[in-house]
Amino acid sequence: MERRNRSLEALNKLLYIDTLDDQDRADQLVLWVGLYLTDSSIEEFDLEKNDLIKLSELFYQNIAFLKSHRIEVKSQIDSHHKIKQFINY
Repeated sequence: MERRNRSLEALNKLLYIDTLDDQDRADQLVLWVGLYLTDSSIEEFDLEKNDLIKLSELFYQNIAFLKSHRIEVKSQIDSHHKIKQFINY
């Protein structure tokens, strides 16, 4: 029962994280992975079929989000670096 409660808690937190702004979402996803996937595997989640489908959709959706967010952040860092170089001249 404890494993099921932890699995439902993880799913609910992931649903909540999906509603956040980009930067908060990225930060919370990192924390979520640290909390739920560092010490245990996703295979240990105890969810019903519908919940597993939701979890897998959110999981892959958030992977795609993190990839695009990484590219955006890199672009912003590069832009800031160029501005810094311009100011230093």
